[in-house]
Parts: sequence; C-alpha cells; structure tokens
Amino acid sequence: MNEHIVEINQNNLDETYEFNKIAKQASGAVMYRQGKAVLIAAVAIDEKAVDEDFLPLTVQYMEKSYAAAKIPGGFIKRETKPGDFETLTSRIVDRSLRPLFPKGFHYPVTITVMVVSADSEVDMQVAALHAANAALFVSDIPVSTSIAAVRMGTVGDDIVVNPTLSQQAESELDLFVVGSGQDIVMIEMRTLATEDEVGQHANEFSEDALVDVIAMAADAIEKSTTAYVDAFTAVAREPLALTLAEDKVDETLYAMIENKYAADVEKAIAHMAKSERSSELKKVRTRILEALEHEGKEADKELVSKVLERYKKTVVRAMILANNIRADGRALDEVRPISIETNILPSVHGSCLFTRGQTQALVTVTLGDKKDAQMYELITEKNAQTEKFMVHYNFPGYSVGEASFIGAPGRRELGHGNLAKRALESTVPLGYDGSIRLVSEILESNGSSSMATICGGALALRAAEVATSKLVAGIAMGLVSEGDKYAVLTDIMGLEDHDGDMDFKVAGTKDGITALQMDIKLGGIDLDILKAALVKASQGKNHILELMEDALENIESSAALPSTEHFSVHPSKIVDIIGKAGATIREIIEKFEVSIDIDRDAGGVKLSGSDKKKVAQAKAHIESIASAPVKKQMAYNIGESYEGTVKRIVDFGIFVEMPDGFDALLHISKVAKERVNNLSERYKEGDNITVVVMEQKGKKVELATPEFLA
Repeated sequence: MNEHIVEINQNNLDETYEFNKIAKQASGAVMYRQGKAVLIAAVAIDEKAVDEDFLPLTVQYMEKSYAAAKIPGGFIKRETKPGDFETLTSRIVDRSLRPLFPKGFHYPVTITVMVVSADSEVDMQVAALHAANAALFVSDIPVSTSIAAVRMGTVGDDIVVNPTLSQQAESELDLFVVGSGQDIVMIEMRTLATEDEVGQHANEFSEDALVDVIAMAADAIEKSTTAYVDAFTAVAREPLALTLAEDKVDETLYAMIENKYAADVEKAIAHMAKSERSSELKKVRTRILEALEHEGKEADKELVSKVLERYKKTVVRAMILANNIRADGRALDEVRPISIETNILPSVHGSCLFTRGQTQALVTVTLGDKKDAQMYELITEKNAQTEKFMVHYNFPGYSVGEASFIGAPGRRELGHGNLAKRALESTVPLGYDGSIRLVSEILESNGSSSMATICGGALALRAAEVATSKLVAGIAMGLVSEGDKYAVLTDIMGLEDHDGDMDFKVAGTKDGITALQMDIKLGGIDLDILKAALVKASQGKNHILELMEDALENIESSAALPSTEHFSVHPSKIVDIIGKAGATIREIIEKFEVSIDIDRDAGGVKLSGSDKKKVAQAKAHIESIASAPVKKQMAYNIGESYEGTVKRIVDFGIFVEMPDGFDALLHISKVAKERVNNLSERYKEGDNITVVVMEQKGKKVELATPEFLA
C-alpha cells in the first residue's frame, strides 16, 4: 500500500490526513496534522464476536507529555492514568462513533488516539474525533459513514465556526456538535460568564437563538462530511466478511407473550417506573421459560429475553404515542414530585438533599483557600492550571439496588460531574477568592441524577453563602418517535431513557440555557422537534426553579461555615504584619486560630477561621499594627544602660524589645561571665531587663548585661 496524503480545508480547519504511513498492522490508521498538532489514530478489531447483545467498543484518547516538550511531573516519569480531559475526550469520541456501527455488530473494537505533537491553538477534541473518524472510515470494519465535529463560539457579536483556543477563552458560548450530513447525533453546550460595568453575566442562550446556532453547525458538518467521504473512500480497505448478529424474531412467541403475559408485562413496567434496575421483567421471563418447558417446547433463554424486551418496548412506546400516558401515570410534560432540604449536615459548609421522584442526590459544598484548588496540566498549555470550582459526582451501586463495590469514578461519573460543573460554573463569582468543592452523592436513581446534582448543587452553593448570580436547575428530556408522530417527554426516568429515541439534558436559569447535552438514537433530529423539546424543557426547568426559590427562603446558615473578613491596609504596613522572618504573622495565626492570605502589592488581607469572635479580634489586631505610627530607631550611646523587655527566648540568646520598639539580640555568651546553659531559668518573656549597648551598626544592636561587664 502506497502512502496517501489528503488535505482538507473546511470550516476554518486546515487538516492533513496521512494514510498507509504508520501502524500498518492495525485495521485502520492515520497520522493527522493540524497546525503543529500531530495525532495518531489506530483501529483494531477482534474478529471473535461476544455473546452479549452490545457493541464492545473501547476508545482511548491519550496525551503524551513529550508532545509539548515536557517530562511528566511527580515521582513516576512516564504517563500513568488518564487525566479528566483525556477521559472526557475519550467519552465524546465513543458517543460520536458508536452510532456508525451496523446493527448486530458485536465484535470487540479498540480505537486509540495519541497526541504526539501539541499546538496551543488547536482544539484537541475536534482533532481527536476527526482523526478517529478517518481511521475508522478507512479500516476494514464495515463502517461507510463519516461524521464531523464543529465547535461554535463567539468572537465579539459574531458566531464563529471552530474558533482557536485563544478565541474560545474569550467566547460567551461553547457549543460542540457532532453529526453526519444534516443529521445531528450529539450536542454538548455551555455558556461562559463575562463581567462588565453592570456586573457578572451567565450569558444564557434562548431556545430560538440556540436552535439557530445548531442549524449553522449542521450546515458546517454537512460540508465536512461530504469532503471526508469524497477524500477517504479511495483509501478505504475492503470490509471484513463479518457475520452480524440477527435480531431474532419469533412471531409465535411474541403472540404468546401478548396474549398470555400482557398483564404481567404491564405490572413489570409499573415496577420499572419506580426503579432503574427493576428485576420484574426477569421474573416474567422465568415464568415464560417454565411454561414453554412444561409444554415440551424449546426454551431459548436469549430468544425469550429479546422478544420479551421488544414487547415491553412496544407497550411503553404505545402508551406514550397512542394514549399520552407514561409508565408511572404522569402526563407527558409533568415533572415528578420534588422535595428539598437544605443544610441537613451540621458539620458541612453547605448541603442540600434534593429528591425528584425516585432520584435523590445529597449535594455538599466545601469552601477552601486558593491553595486547595486542583492543579492539572493541559497538553496545549505550558504552565500548570488550577481548578478553583470542582464538581465530583458519585454513583454507588446501592442507588439502583445493586450489590457492588465502590471504586474509582468511571467515565460516566466524570461525564455527569463535568456536565453539572458546566451548568453551574457560569453563576459562580468570577473573582471568587478561594476554592469550592461540590460533591454529589447519588443515594437513589431512576433517571436524571446529573440534573438532580445541578439543582441540589445550586442550592448547596447558596447554603454555603456563595454569592452565585442566579439559581440553576436541570431537567432531562426524552423523545419517542414513530414516522411523523412524536412525543416529547419531560423529566424522563430510566425506563424512558432506555426505550426512547433521545436523551436530552437541559440546564439553565430563569433567563435561558447555560448547559446542554444530547445523544440521539434516531440517526438525526428535525430542528423543529428540537425546538419543541427545548420549549418543553424550559417550562419544566422554570417549574423546578420556582420550587428552588421557595426552598431558598428557608435556608439557615450552617454553624460550620468559616467566618471570613476581607479588608485592606496600606501596602507599606504588610512588612509589619508579617514581622521579622514571619514571626508576627505566625503569632497572629496561632493566637487567634485563623488563616491569613495577604496581597503584598495591593495591601489586601483575607482572614478565615471557624470562630467569628476570634476572626474579628484578629482583624482588630492587624488593623492596630497597620495603624501604629512608623517606628524610628534610636541612635544609642555605646556603653550606656537601657531598660528593655524580654520579647523572646531562644537557644542562642534573648531578643530584647528596646525603648524605640525595635528588637535587639542579647547573645547567651553576653549574659554572665560564667557559662549559662538554660536562659529560661533566669528570664521569662515579658520580664524587664537592664542591658548595655555594646555596638550599633545600622539596625543591628549588640547587647550585654551589666553582670557580664562587671
């Protein structure tokens, strides 16, 4: 195979694809270039299918430190576990490429994307997805559809396709859209806060404005996918002759279930409406298998499972489309009952127990100093970054009734936590002087646990007295579609997520959308349907916000909240507050049990402590130091005696506060003619002491006692 180079210039991207150059033993591979960024993507397949009914696809996006001319930090000098950005990017690539595989494809596939050269202006998520897409398209795996990704941002008042990273840093919008042709398959969106003379703005987008931008993205995606198919087809390998799993259909068995077990299935559906992991359908399957065996018929467990699942799905969708009734009896646009309790944990800075139907999240907020921020590195940045607002989402097995070990967070947990962060971040004060860690413990789940995290998180932040600009609520939407008929579902549960055609999560304030995530199973969505779903989402979101506003009025401050004081002193007084070798500031910290942050240039002082009275006393003490008149050192007469005060006793002598307020050292060798081993036996701090000035050089004054000179 000869090396083949393809150059494509579309949507503000200059991309070069080099095929048949590297990783020739892989099923498909490409060396991708954009600017100074170089990525290697390779696809490999195991030609032995798994027995389970799913696609065993693994995506690994990895950033090599050498790509940015760096050596990994820490004790181990090689790349170890992936960072959050790598994991989230792997998840994006997986969600985008998974729909391309044909139905019944159950062969293990691994897609690996490595960044081997970095560029500070290249969007690595777009680059990784395009590299992986090209490697998959030209591979011998039977995939003949190309996707493309675009990121939409703002530069001034203009919407821009694929802005550079520096432009993204100034953008008010971050919209990532993946599709094929005019079909959108995935959307991720957030707004970024800005500040002007009026104050901070979350930059919410209205439903109409967002649909217009998505339409622009769809046009850009169509241009790219057309160009990719035209360019890559000539390089694509002959597809492997793989046997696809058949969707077994037994009409006789289906009719038997419909005629004899309809009531049992409906009862199981009612249970599934209450639990994300209900086992009621398995019980129905057992009864069917027993009945078949009793009749002497072949009982194929896998076949019964598939036919039963199909019948259940048909019943659920028919209830919705034909009768406008959902499995739990709700109307299509009805939100499940909500209860909210705030600051239920007495030793926590802020907490909220948010319950919506059978989904419950305990969300906590902990406030910290700047030093508590999470440090991380990006391949596109030379210096380490700090994350002052952290959101951590935990999903233990017991939340869905499973007996499973709680381990490190997986991709799902990182993804849900990232979505909640993106929704809330734009309302956190831009200049917040400290760090915030928000943790969501999912205690019960039946859909929308990430949205419960957003709702509970917004209230937990207020409970911790963080001055967020607005409350944010989140809601999960669904779609059921057959032909020209469709139904939009508000606040979907696990059953509707599984049997529906779209998983659509929307978060925002009363003024618009701040974050959005959508995965479509249809292979595309009409923008009119998307707009209708956004309108319904807005109605549900505003209903939840009203309940959250009511709960806001009942929040009582947590006794665990630290007391914080911000004030300023003249910058010239900072040196007095710190003291010689930091002695004064250490004394204040120990005496008043506070932490102190100082801005030397601006003269800013931040005091924090658990005891408000002691924080106030520390503030008064610092202000007294700052307001004290400037001390001027005396010119002492050599050989003359002066009265001083024992300020501090150390192993090598005594620091004596002289009449001018400055400290001078009385060395242990100048205390007495005989050797003194323990000064603490002779003197105590605060004692008056007579000393003789032996020498003065600038601020340095040497002392002796009259006893030593006698």
